[in-house]
Amino acid sequence: MRSKRAVYAVGVTKSAAPPGTAPAEAATVEEVLDLVRRQGGRVTSSRRLLLRALFDAHGHRTAEQLAAEVQAEAPDVHLSTIYRNLDELERLGVIVHAHLGHGPATYHLTSAAHGHFVCEVCGTMIEAPDELFRGLARVASSEFDFAIDPHRFAVLGRCANCR
Repeated sequence: MRSKRAVYAVGVTKSAAPPGTAPAEAATVEEVLDLVRRQGGRVTSSRRLLLRALFDAHGHRTAEQLAAEVQAEAPDVHLSTIYRNLDELERLGVIVHAHLGHGPATYHLTSAAHGHFVCEVCGTMIEAPDELFRGLARVASSEFDFAIDPHRFAVLGRCANCR
Protein backbone atom coordinates (compact mmCIF):
# COMPACT_ATOMS: atom_id res chain seq x y z
CA MET A 1 0.00 0.00 0.00
CA ARG A 2 1.32 3.44 -0.90
CA SER A 3 1.81 5.93 1.86
CA LYS A 4 -0.20 9.13 1.65
CA ARG A 5 1.91 12.25 1.27
CA ALA A 6 1.09 15.92 1.05
CA VAL A 7 0.32 17.07 -2.46
CA TYR A 8 0.82 20.65 -3.66
CA ALA A 9 -0.57 21.86 -6.99
CA VAL A 10 1.46 24.42 -8.88
CA GLY A 11 0.63 25.78 -12.31
CA VAL A 12 -3.03 24.79 -12.12
CA THR A 13 -4.70 24.48 -15.48
CA LYS A 14 -7.75 23.06 -17.14
CA SER A 15 -7.75 21.30 -20.43
CA ALA A 16 -10.39 19.63 -22.54
CA ALA A 17 -7.82 17.55 -24.40
CA PRO A 18 -6.00 14.82 -22.49
CA PRO A 19 -2.27 15.39 -21.96
CA GLY A 20 -0.14 14.48 -24.93
CA THR A 21 -2.99 14.45 -27.44
CA ALA A 22 -1.72 17.34 -29.52
CA PRO A 23 -1.89 16.50 -33.19
CA ALA A 24 1.71 15.80 -34.17
CA GLU A 25 0.97 16.62 -37.79
CA ALA A 26 -0.19 20.15 -36.94
CA ALA A 27 3.18 21.87 -37.23
CA THR A 28 2.07 24.87 -39.30
CA VAL A 29 -0.85 27.27 -39.41
CA GLU A 30 -2.22 25.55 -42.52
CA GLU A 31 -2.01 22.11 -40.92
CA VAL A 32 -3.94 23.35 -37.88
CA LEU A 33 -6.56 24.88 -40.17
CA ASP A 34 -6.86 21.51 -41.94
CA LEU A 35 -7.43 19.91 -38.54
CA VAL A 36 -10.11 22.50 -37.76
CA ARG A 37 -11.85 21.71 -41.06
CA ARG A 38 -11.68 17.93 -40.41
CA GLN A 39 -13.32 18.50 -37.03
CA GLY A 40 -16.17 20.44 -38.65
CA GLY A 41 -14.90 23.90 -37.76
CA ARG A 42 -14.72 26.95 -39.97
CA VAL A 43 -11.57 28.68 -41.13
CA THR A 44 -12.01 32.38 -40.47
CA SER A 45 -9.65 35.28 -40.94
CA SER A 46 -9.58 35.89 -37.17
CA ARG A 47 -8.70 32.24 -36.50
CA ARG A 48 -5.95 32.37 -39.12
CA LEU A 49 -4.51 35.58 -37.59
CA LEU A 50 -4.66 34.10 -34.10
CA LEU A 51 -2.84 30.97 -35.22
CA ARG A 52 -0.19 33.06 -36.93
CA ALA A 53 0.32 34.98 -33.67
CA LEU A 54 0.60 31.71 -31.72
CA PHE A 55 3.08 30.21 -34.17
CA ASP A 56 5.16 33.41 -34.26
CA ALA A 57 5.12 33.76 -30.47
CA HIS A 58 8.24 33.04 -28.53
CA GLY A 59 7.05 32.01 -25.11
CA HIS A 60 3.64 32.25 -23.53
CA ARG A 61 1.04 34.86 -24.39
CA THR A 62 -2.09 35.99 -22.61
CA ALA A 63 -5.38 36.24 -24.47
CA GLU A 64 -5.08 40.02 -24.30
CA GLN A 65 -1.59 39.99 -25.84
CA LEU A 66 -2.77 37.69 -28.61
CA ALA A 67 -5.83 39.88 -29.19
CA ALA A 68 -3.62 42.96 -29.54
CA GLU A 69 -1.55 41.20 -32.20
CA VAL A 70 -4.66 40.09 -34.10
CA GLN A 71 -6.29 43.52 -33.77
CA ALA A 72 -3.18 45.19 -35.20
CA GLU A 73 -4.15 43.56 -38.50
CA ALA A 74 -7.91 43.26 -37.98
CA PRO A 75 -9.18 45.93 -35.55
CA ASP A 76 -12.77 44.65 -35.65
CA VAL A 77 -11.89 41.30 -34.03
CA HIS A 78 -13.32 41.37 -30.49
CA LEU A 79 -11.60 39.86 -27.45
CA SER A 80 -14.52 37.44 -27.02
CA THR A 81 -13.73 36.04 -30.50
CA ILE A 82 -10.14 35.45 -29.41
CA TYR A 83 -11.31 33.59 -26.29
CA ARG A 84 -13.74 31.43 -28.31
CA ASN A 85 -10.98 30.54 -30.77
CA LEU A 86 -8.52 29.77 -27.96
CA ASP A 87 -11.10 27.47 -26.33
CA GLU A 88 -11.66 25.65 -29.63
CA LEU A 89 -7.92 25.29 -30.33
CA GLU A 90 -7.41 23.93 -26.82
CA ARG A 91 -10.27 21.46 -27.28
CA LEU A 92 -8.54 20.23 -30.44
CA GLY A 93 -5.27 19.79 -28.55
CA VAL A 94 -3.38 22.41 -30.56
CA ILE A 95 -2.71 24.73 -27.62
CA VAL A 96 -2.72 24.56 -23.85
CA HIS A 97 -3.21 27.25 -21.28
CA ALA A 98 -1.62 27.51 -17.89
CA HIS A 99 -1.86 29.70 -14.83
CA LEU A 100 1.81 30.14 -14.04
CA GLY A 101 2.38 32.25 -10.98
CA HIS A 102 -0.12 34.96 -10.09
CA GLY A 103 -0.86 36.41 -13.52
CA PRO A 104 -3.52 35.66 -16.10
CA ALA A 105 -3.68 32.43 -18.06
CA THR A 106 -1.09 32.11 -20.79
CA TYR A 107 -1.31 30.10 -24.01
CA HIS A 108 1.23 28.20 -26.09
CA LEU A 109 1.37 25.47 -28.70
CA THR A 110 1.34 21.92 -27.39
CA SER A 111 4.13 20.93 -29.75
CA ALA A 112 6.72 22.57 -27.49
CA ALA A 113 6.66 20.46 -24.31
CA HIS A 114 8.50 22.10 -21.44
CA GLY A 115 8.27 22.86 -17.76
CA HIS A 116 8.57 26.23 -16.11
CA PHE A 117 10.46 27.90 -13.30
CA VAL A 118 8.33 30.76 -11.99
CA CYS A 119 9.70 33.39 -9.61
CA GLU A 120 7.20 33.81 -6.80
CA VAL A 121 8.47 37.36 -6.14
CA CYS A 122 8.63 39.09 -9.53
CA GLY A 123 6.78 36.59 -11.74
CA THR A 124 9.68 35.94 -14.11
CA MET A 125 9.10 32.71 -15.99
CA ILE A 126 11.91 30.58 -17.36
CA GLU A 127 11.07 27.76 -19.73
CA ALA A 128 12.86 24.53 -18.85
CA PRO A 129 13.22 21.73 -21.41
CA ASP A 130 11.16 18.60 -20.89
CA GLU A 131 14.34 16.52 -20.50
CA LEU A 132 15.07 18.27 -17.20
CA PHE A 133 11.98 16.72 -15.60
CA ARG A 134 12.05 13.21 -17.10
CA GLY A 135 13.51 11.65 -13.93
CA LEU A 136 10.86 13.35 -11.81
CA ALA A 137 8.18 12.16 -14.23
CA ARG A 138 9.40 8.57 -13.88
CA VAL A 139 9.36 8.80 -10.07
CA ALA A 140 5.91 10.42 -10.07
CA SER A 141 4.64 7.60 -12.24
CA SER A 142 6.24 4.69 -10.38
CA GLU A 143 5.90 5.97 -6.80
CA PHE A 144 2.60 7.85 -6.97
CA ASP A 145 0.93 6.49 -10.12
CA PHE A 146 0.76 10.10 -11.34
CA ALA A 147 1.50 11.39 -14.84
CA ILE A 148 3.08 14.84 -15.07
CA ASP A 149 1.86 16.87 -18.03
CA PRO A 150 5.00 18.56 -19.38
CA HIS A 151 2.98 21.35 -20.98
CA ARG A 152 1.78 22.59 -17.62
CA PHE A 153 4.57 21.78 -15.22
CA ALA A 154 5.75 24.68 -13.03
CA VAL A 155 8.14 24.96 -10.11
CA LEU A 156 7.88 28.05 -7.93
CA GLY A 157 11.00 29.60 -6.48
CA ARG A 158 13.12 32.73 -6.76
CA CYS A 159 15.03 34.00 -9.76
CA ALA A 160 18.61 35.23 -9.54
CA ASN A 161 17.50 38.87 -9.16
CA CYS A 162 15.11 38.13 -6.29
CA ARG A 163 17.25 35.76 -4.23
